[in-house]
Amino acid sequence: MGGGVIRAARGANLRSALPRRRRGGDPMAEFDRLPAPLRGWLAGAALPWSARSARRLYQRALREVGGDETAALARLSAAEHRQLHRDAPRIWGGTGAGIPPRAAPESLFP
Repeated sequence: MGGGVIRAARGANLRSALPRRRRGGDPMAEFDRLPAPLRGWLAGAALPWSARSARRLYQRALREVGGDETAALARLSAAEHRQLHRDAPRIWGGTGAGIPPRAAPESLFP
């Protein structure tokens, strides 16, 4: 498979309806300061999350589930899945019904 195909597919994944923003600061340092479970989750994320938005959603999810990290990561997966379903018709056509659910968070951390 040629490199052009890979670049084209990667570009399709960045066409989310989510707003793009340029942030000041060092994005890698921001990522490095994230909790380890969240960094692990982001490593397998389908969407290009910013460290700031991922941290904000993760902290809110942790509050809502009483500090249960696995449940909080499951909420992030659900949020990402909903966004993919919203974006699928606009980006790839169809209904998004073929988007598989993400692996359970506990399978990411043996």
